[in-house]
Amino acid sequence: MNSPQPAPGRPDRILIAILAALGLLVVVSLAVVFTRGEPAALDASTPQGVVQRYSTAVIEGDTSTANSYLTEAARSQCRGFYESGPPPARVVLISTTERDNSALVRVSIVRSGSGGPFGPSEYEMEDRFSLVKSDSTWLIDQAPYQLLSCTGSSKL
Repeated sequence: MNSPQPAPGRPDRILIAILAALGLLVVVSLAVVFTRGEPAALDASTPQGVVQRYSTAVIEGDTSTANSYLTEAARSQCRGFYESGPPPARVVLISTTERDNSALVRVSIVRSGSGGPFGPSEYEMEDRFSLVKSDSTWLIDQAPYQLLSCTGSSKL
């Protein structure tokens, strides 16, 4: 005997269930993509929190805010500095080594390049920030050259 066929003009329930499941997957995927947002702000009283705020200020071109996270010695590193390209696209925290009055924060610095036979490209390199504690506040004493606070303003 033949299995019963759905009446003409009446859709198959399995097909409706499959389409509903696909629609639900699309909605969930879009919700995940659009709600990821910005990374969580780290505690400003920690070395990695200071590096996060400093790096954000440099990437956004806010030199005065970036300078507020630097020691006087670090600010003097900009003398004779000449900008060598656009700021990094992003900075990723790798690790933090904290001591009583000093800290090292290792980061991955990602830069984007345009052109090339396959379109835009990205490249990354690891570097580190050296911080010192001054009156219970962490300050950056040495920053990677790609993230000097004077990036964005040519000085000779």
